[in-house]
Amino acid sequence: MIFNQLLRANFQLRLYLPKFYSLQMSKFDSKEFNALLTPAVRRIQTVFEENKHEIRLCGGAVRDLLQGKGPKDVDLATTALPEEMLDLCLKHDWRTINTNGLSHGTVTIRLDDENYEITTLRIDKVTDGRRAEVEFTKDWQLDAERRDLTFNSLFLGLDGTLYDYFSGAEDLKLKRVRFVGDAQKRIQEDYLRILRYFRFFGRIDPPSDSHDHESLEVIRLNAHGLGGISGERIWSELKLILVGNQAPELVEKMHEVGLFPYFEVPDRKPNPEFRTVYDKSRKFKPLPITLLSSLFETETEVKKFEARIKFSRLERLIALFIVQHKTAPDQKKFDLKYFQDLLVDNKDFPSKEHPLFEYLKYTGNEELIMNLESWDVPRFPISGTDLRQFNVKPGKDVGKVLKLLREKWKNSNYLNSKDELLQNVPSLISNN
Repeated sequence: MIFNQLLRANFQLRLYLPKFYSLQMSKFDSKEFNALLTPAVRRIQTVFEENKHEIRLCGGAVRDLLQGKGPKDVDLATTALPEEMLDLCLKHDWRTINTNGLSHGTVTIRLDDENYEITTLRIDKVTDGRRAEVEFTKDWQLDAERRDLTFNSLFLGLDGTLYDYFSGAEDLKLKRVRFVGDAQKRIQEDYLRILRYFRFFGRIDPPSDSHDHESLEVIRLNAHGLGGISGERIWSELKLILVGNQAPELVEKMHEVGLFPYFEVPDRKPNPEFRTVYDKSRKFKPLPITLLSSLFETETEVKKFEARIKFSRLERLIALFIVQHKTAPDQKKFDLKYFQDLLVDNKDFPSKEHPLFEYLKYTGNEELIMNLESWDVPRFPISGTDLRQFNVKPGKDVGKVLKLLREKWKNSNYLNSKDELLQNVPSLISNN
């Protein structure tokens, strides 16, 4: 017992020991990088450099380029202050959008029908685990130090110079997910970084057993901090984890380190169904809530998660539909006519957005999905107006007759015509 206490004390001490890093610089070139250097990017570079402001690619754009991918977004960092960037935009008649990011140093420039998000170098002066009060700086290393993971702290000059303060390029090459510097400090600056760790683990996709054990222990010790993070922010990260690589392994690991109670996922070991659903449904591109629904056993569990996360109405209905139907008898689970009737009776969604499609992805039933997606949902041919000729009393009586006629129509496989259905009205009136 004493030995274990000493080990734990030694681990806690190492969390706070300073770690020293040195800048590594190298040259980088690729076809993806050259494709990114559009005339608009070169104009931005020229204007900033002529005004003595440094500017470099940062964050996800650099990470993607090093992995041989073309970035979806071109994010840049600069030594220019926000007001200096706005002055340059005004001088050169560049359109700016999303100026509400100015307090965090971000200006978005619209050039040649593309957005370029440029952010002033900064440090997080005051943090409370949810948000930060920032202070601008001209020191690239200080900006790198405030970032979450080593491969997200890289900068790439537009001349191809790679600036690496925390061995992020090596970590990316080795598929190693590590926090910048002191993991405990990084997490306590923003507890959402716990989920970012798992999201990027799936994105980098190393062997599933290659987690950094010290990082996992820090996550376990700080899991409670997720309790103070908004449901919306948690769901934005969790969704990406669920549909990414290694989701079953990552969900199991998140349970293992004690995260589930802080976003109201039932705190029990993930059942084998999650892995089964993930494997069967992935080719159909299921929504994140479809996969997560395998962890819920009751409607009450879905509603507790909704109260914490505040997801959309459609996501709620999908989760409830899956929970209600995944324990249904097999004849209902896989009966085409049953699902056709649901689409025919549907009043709440465009037919192709009905929750049943996510349920079918959940089951992996490709034949049913194809049959229902290609099926033109027929319209019930009778309305209350058609019953006036039979002197059916308005209100409940009309509703009863319409319901009975609808059932006859459905039982005919939707083949009964309007005239055929109306022939049944006299007998329905007399029997009711």
